[in-house]
Amino acid sequence: MWDNLTGIALVLLLIGLIASTWRGGRDEELRRVARRQADIDRKLDLVLAHLGVAVPEERHDDVERLLAEGKFIHAVKAYRDRTGAGLRDAKEAVEAIARRRGLPLQ
Repeated sequence: MWDNLTGIALVLLLIGLIASTWRGGRDEELRRVARRQADIDRKLDLVLAHLGVAVPEERHDDVERLLAEGKFIHAVKAYRDRTGAGLRDAKEAVEAIARRRGLPLQ
């Protein structure tokens, strides 16, 4: 019986090690992709600035409507649903929209 438990424990340990190694590789790949994307974004911004091209501000009519109704949390959720942004980024973006439009933050 002890041998079976030891064998099971060793297999579980091996699975854990393999999973953590695979995840570590995946995390590194995600970091590499994020760095590459940031580099591409920076270069695109430079090209647009050099050409004098102004990118129009994206409209979020649903978010603005919810802000005007005093539904800040619903506006943040709508922004997240629409853009896929994380909670902090969505909150900051909605606050910026409210400031630009002179809408209340409630």
